[in-house]
Amino acid sequence: MSESTERLRAHAQLAMLATEQADPRYAGIEGLSTLDLARTMNEADASVPAAVAAVLPDVAAAIDAVADRLAKGGRLRYVGAGTAGRMAVMDAAECPPTFSTDPELVKAILAGGKAAEGGAVEGTEDDADAGAAAMAAEAIGPADAVVGLAASGRTPFVIAAVREARRRGALTVGLSCNAGAALSEAAEFAIEVAVGPEVVAGSTRLKSGTAQKFVLNMISTISMVRLGKVYGNYMVDMRVGNSKLAARAVRMIREITGAEAEAAEKALVAAGNRVKTAVVMLELGVPAAEADERLEQAEGRLSGALAGGVG
Repeated sequence: MSESTERLRAHAQLAMLATEQADPRYAGIEGLSTLDLARTMNEADASVPAAVAAVLPDVAAAIDAVADRLAKGGRLRYVGAGTAGRMAVMDAAECPPTFSTDPELVKAILAGGKAAEGGAVEGTEDDADAGAAAMAAEAIGPADAVVGLAASGRTPFVIAAVREARRRGALTVGLSCNAGAALSEAAEFAIEVAVGPEVVAGSTRLKSGTAQKFVLNMISTISMVRLGKVYGNYMVDMRVGNSKLAARAVRMIREITGAEAEAAEKALVAAGNRVKTAVVMLELGVPAAEADERLEQAEGRLSGALAGGVG
């Protein structure tokens, strides 16, 4: 098959994807008032949660598998291009400040590299060899989990990365917004959030991007809950890096322990701005060093450290 014939076939396949279709309901949007157009987009966006809800069993299965790898010392890598890749970059970047994770634990690999984080780098998403090479550069192995993201489900860079990661023994997940995606076939776990046509035909930064963000929120947050980085619904592993976060930390400590503000502030300072350490100190009446020891014995889980009681 000639290169031009192959290109025409690829174009035809792309045109058949639901996310590429022009929805007749939105054919006259350029004639709408700003308010009516905002309502139209809002109504379209309101369909996304239902589309995500329809695949929650698939999402949960993938998260359990990812969390298991992380609990055993593995790493999580997101792989994407364009909007999907930038969504992944944002989600990965929030893990260290929210959960005090090592920056190497959760990272995003974007087609086109750093230059693509702020804008399009043409052609990079079609480079399958670069996708596979990215997995080699990250030394992806059996302990790791790789989540590939592509609204179309057919991005060569992402599919090649997922295939290479799977060949290396890593857990692989494919997140797309079309049914029967090639990415789903490449991955061990498939998540297909069928959001349908976009308000602006083919602009997958809209409903597709929103759906991907929803699922990424679940993957990172629930994995961290499973790793013991949340107590109740408090982000007790967050980094205290400014006055707003310090106030939040004191509020968390007070609500968990019932301590007065002054006692909570003193404990937080004595704990080196570590919320979990401060809570153990106050709840068990122990110094910071012993609180840290109890947390270490409980594998960082605040509930386990508190369950030990006073020694």
